[in-house]
Amino acid sequence: MNSEEIKQAVRHHYGKVAVEESSCCGSSCGCGSDASETLIASMNDIDKEIVETADLGLGCGAPTRFAELKDGMTVLDLGSGAGIDVFLAAKQVGPTGRVIGLDMTEEMLDRAEQNKAKLGILNAEFRKGEIEEMPVESDSIDHVLSNCVLNLVPDKRKAFSEIHRVLKRGGKFTISDIVTVGTIPDEERNDPMLWCSCVSGAVEKSDYLSLIRAAGFRNVEVTTENEYPGERSFKILSITVTGEK
Repeated sequence: MNSEEIKQAVRHHYGKVAVEESSCCGSSCGCGSDASETLIASMNDIDKEIVETADLGLGCGAPTRFAELKDGMTVLDLGSGAGIDVFLAAKQVGPTGRVIGLDMTEEMLDRAEQNKAKLGILNAEFRKGEIEEMPVESDSIDHVLSNCVLNLVPDKRKAFSEIHRVLKRGGKFTISDIVTVGTIPDEERNDPMLWCSCVSGAVEKSDYLSLIRAAGFRNVEVTTENEYPGERSFKILSITVTGEK
């Protein structure tokens, strides 16, 4: 599969998810799993209505738990889907802050706008675009979030370069994603459904961290790591990574 074929498959799949309200996940995939339960359990004073409204079970972590967002920040959420992490971040940065959700799937953007109206969130906006070429100004973002999305991006080197470009000096990122340990067989690498299920586009954990550092980030740290069970020739890990420009 080439890059455009991958993107077309991902758009089609997640367009259906947005309309049908079903998760991407099957028995072989990493996303979804326990992420929603983990998020709800950690919420305390955060409005749980956001989860009930905007969670489609597509995440593999809870990046807003670790981002340490503050009042007035400008935040960018990559692959924002139906908007769950955008809305959670919007609560944390307050009325003087702003959160931008970026997604390439029209149906997801429509769903996110509907959820925004339902929840009455005023300090959030959604933009259509690809992570490898973001419609976002350079040096304009305080914190970048992403939840189980970068594994779907064909050119991860370009994606991390773009994250570095849009962040302000001293800006940070918090990314929850799927990585692997061991080699994914070629037949699985070229399976469109496994790409859409967060597996075939995942890269080795060590390579993933190397790509981040090569983009110019410092203080790169894995803050959480969990292995998904299953009999495979490789391991699937859900990790949350933080770093600073």
